[in-house]
Amino acid sequence: MEYSKIVSVTGLPGLFELLSSKSDGAVVRSLEDNSSKFVSSRQHNFSHLESIEVYTNKDTTSLAELFEAMKKSKEKIPENTDDAKKLKTYFEKVYPDMDFERVYTSDMKKMIKWYHIIEKNKIEVKVKTAEEKEAADLKNAKQAHLENAHVKDLKPQQLNPKKIESRGVK
Repeated sequence: MEYSKIVSVTGLPGLFELLSSKSDGAVVRSLEDNSSKFVSSRQHNFSHLESIEVYTNKDTTSLAELFEAMKKSKEKIPENTDDAKKLKTYFEKVYPDMDFERVYTSDMKKMIKWYHIIEKNKIEVKVKTAEEKEAADLKNAKQAHLENAHVKDLKPQQLNPKKIESRGVK
């Protein structure tokens, strides 16, 4: 199982592996009970863990970097996630650069829950280096440029053609 295929689904607890996607939703498998089901994109949103970022005092950091910090830390993960002070104290020791004014207690609870699920399923979390991030951004920018290259040569009527219907009025 790859970290890049792990998603969070709004309205559903836990994490899921993305098995296949369709225009109206996706087929996902729960990492907690291994049940598979179709989830409609009309009712739910999907967030790849790879794309989730956490606010820090300087900028943002990827969730993968936070998970790596949690893994390397010798601090014990709080068992009782209902205590906001314990959560904040834990993350201050593990990732002191986190912006605690913009990262809520509910977010910290979710991060700890997700970390446990990832560890239980033995999913290798890959942190992208700055070079890999830059290469991916450059690739995406080139792809967007190629897709939109023909647009500048078109006349305004060709960009958004509208069909004008006559209603028989002369």
